[in-house]
Amino acid sequence: MHVDTAIKELERLLSFLQKFRETGFEESLIEAKEIASEMGIEPVFMEKRTIHKKRQFGESSSEAVTQSAAESFKVNYFLYIVDQAISSFKTRFEQFKTFEENFGLLFDLDKLRSADRDSLKSFCANLTNLLKHGEISDLNEDDLYHDLRMLSEDLPNETKRAIDVLNYIKEVDGCYPNAWIAYRILLTIPVTVASAERSFSKLKLIKSYLRSTMSQERLSGLAMISIEKDIVGKLDYVNLISTFASKNARRVIFQ
Repeated sequence: MHVDTAIKELERLLSFLQKFRETGFEESLIEAKEIASEMGIEPVFMEKRTIHKKRQFGESSSEAVTQSAAESFKVNYFLYIVDQAISSFKTRFEQFKTFEENFGLLFDLDKLRSADRDSLKSFCANLTNLLKHGEISDLNEDDLYHDLRMLSEDLPNETKRAIDVLNYIKEVDGCYPNAWIAYRILLTIPVTVASAERSFSKLKLIKSYLRSTMSQERLSGLAMISIEKDIVGKLDYVNLISTFASKNARRVIFQ
């Protein structure tokens, strides 16, 4: 999945969660009652006895609004969990919006084809500056502008995705060097931020007495191996071991 697709999917997910927050409790309650009935469990909320605190001198005499067990569950559990999910998604993926601002014209081909001269020049200037380190830049602003201008006119009408653009540029090798660099950078941006974080449940699978003595780098490496086990299963271990041994040899062969 690429960044542009992830942004669209995330927007749909957030829209769903916002609607689910408003109407999801009643729908979930109906479904939960059906499941409880099938399991032979009485589908009712347990009522908790309300404890009234003795008022001290000077305190207001107004009583708190009494909630039913269902209302209490909705406020204290359902809405809390949904709000936490919405907040987490917004925070965790907020950088996607920055990617969209910086690379938007590259993965939205309709915008690229319809962009006027000033908009395209401004986009190229911003992207060139973004990919600049000191005085060194991966792109040339003017060359990128001309590449994208010609590319937007030369692309086949059926080209809709950024990966298709990259494949087209590859076929016409050497014609759009700056666009080639820009699209390769765009398509290598990681969709997830799963860099072996400690919050991952996979970390529990490799927890042992060695964990307290191993370095953070090794711990992250083991977590990544566990997370990407499907890829790891396809690796050629013999070749990897030989490569590792050749790069980490300590002995000098004397003639």
